[in-house]
Amino acid sequence: MSQHPESIAPHGGQLIHRIASHNQRHEFLDKADFLPRVQLDKRATSDLEMIAIGAFSPLIGFMEQADYDTVVETMRLANGLPWSIPVTLSVDEAVAEPLKEGSLVRLDDPNGNFVGVLELTQKYRYDKVREAVNVYRTDEEEHPGVKVVYEQGDVNLAGPVWLLQRDHHPQFPTYQIDPAKSRALFQEKGWKTVVGFQTRNPIHRAHEYIIKCALETVDGLFLHPLVGATKSDDISAEVRMRCYEIMLELYFPETRVILAINPAAMRYAGPREAIFHALIRKNYGCTHFIVGRDHAGVGDYYGTYDAQHIFDEYELGELGIVPMKFEHAFYCKRTEQMATTKTSPSRPEERVHLSGTKVREMLRRGELPPPEFSRPAVAAELARAMNITNYEI
Repeated sequence: MSQHPESIAPHGGQLIHRIASHNQRHEFLDKADFLPRVQLDKRATSDLEMIAIGAFSPLIGFMEQADYDTVVETMRLANGLPWSIPVTLSVDEAVAEPLKEGSLVRLDDPNGNFVGVLELTQKYRYDKVREAVNVYRTDEEEHPGVKVVYEQGDVNLAGPVWLLQRDHHPQFPTYQIDPAKSRALFQEKGWKTVVGFQTRNPIHRAHEYIIKCALETVDGLFLHPLVGATKSDDISAEVRMRCYEIMLELYFPETRVILAINPAAMRYAGPREAIFHALIRKNYGCTHFIVGRDHAGVGDYYGTYDAQHIFDEYELGELGIVPMKFEHAFYCKRTEQMATTKTSPSRPEERVHLSGTKVREMLRRGELPPPEFSRPAVAAELARAMNITNYEI
């Protein structure tokens, strides 16, 4: 795909497109009943989609062993290009054994629908504990990302993939903006600098503060919430999207924001996932990426700002996207506004600190977040979703 001269290049230089053409699709459908089948879980289905639309550029399929090993060990592909998270298709030995390298494999989604094809080039065993320790910084099964690794199959299937067809998202079709389209939209709007924002939580005032600080320095905001597989206790994508819509309608300049869904699955890999999320947004055309407190973290597995420090492990310009690092924002009672320790003269007891985790806990207890933490209209939406009846706007 040709690039606008002022737009940021995709990672690796080319935006990958692995959606079958009309003719390819019919060829694959004709072979459907004769191909060996592998059923994908939700995360692998998301990964197939992300590869096909170019969001995981330069990947054209599930990783072969050379790329897998260097990503796990050094956060780079075998050719040296920065990449921080293994993207693999893991199956049980019994599934892998009859599959022949050099053949086609039919990929079915969790419901058994034929959604893609794998050109199988390699199958290999891997060390789950090594992946857990290097990628997630722990071997504890309590970590949701590690749990997935331990529960998945012992053999990785590798090779280029084809997505059979690009379907409209069942919940958010109007917000399904793939990398080629987002790049075109940025160009249409004349945005030369675009900041991407990743979240899996309902947007709150600390988010609003750091987003608006970033928006002061760039042309546009790409608000890009993740709607793929998340933990069971995360607030649903439908509720989160309604909260974003309310925020954009009431509190943001309409002409400077694009809201779109990110169909990826969460890994909860903390610092490594911050790099991963940045590279994905680079592929969507963002020039900048917000990295806040404990990005993509879970529990107490990562230091508060580890996800910011990891960007310093790459040479300046190597990632091709600028991280915008923000401290933990809070409501300052003294100045009566959102702030960080960089801008607030307050003492610790004068600060209202709340996180996405804390707001989920409050909602489960039937409590509403205070106005210092959440805009009233957003709090009301969360209350409706959680069946809290004693709220006031």
